[in-house]
Amino acid sequence: MKPLVLAIALAATLASCTPAPAFEGDPYGEPLTLSEITDVSTILASPDEWVGRRVLIEGEVREVCEMMGCWMDIQAKDELIQVKVADGVIVFPISARGRTALVEGTVEALALSAEQAMAEAQHRAEEQGEVFDPAATYAPQTIYRIQGIGALIRG
Repeated sequence: MKPLVLAIALAATLASCTPAPAFEGDPYGEPLTLSEITDVSTILASPDEWVGRRVLIEGEVREVCEMMGCWMDIQAKDELIQVKVADGVIVFPISARGRTALVEGTVEALALSAEQAMAEAQHRAEEQGEVFDPAATYAPQTIYRIQGIGALIRG
């Protein structure tokens, strides 16, 4: 009798599982494990509630770090969020610009002083080959981004 109960319970459990959608694309980093995509707008609407949570996002790659490929800016609808990875662990190609990316990682908050915000702006300008204006004024700010562990870039 017990084997029959176990078989029924197992069948019911398996029937309630929905397989993760099959994502295709060029893989970077660890394989994706999450199947539910979180809207970037949902994260940015209340970012402190998402800090420390693992998410899967989808959007268009707008920019890629030209020096080391260690970050991408992902745009989903009208929202933009940066995905940062450890230098040299994952290298995103410049050719990813304009393509769709699925990225898994943890939401993080970086609290920057005015001096740190200026240094970040200068660093980003150097990476992108842009002109940096040292006379510009910078205020303390908090940057919310995804600490990426894996991605698929398609398109």
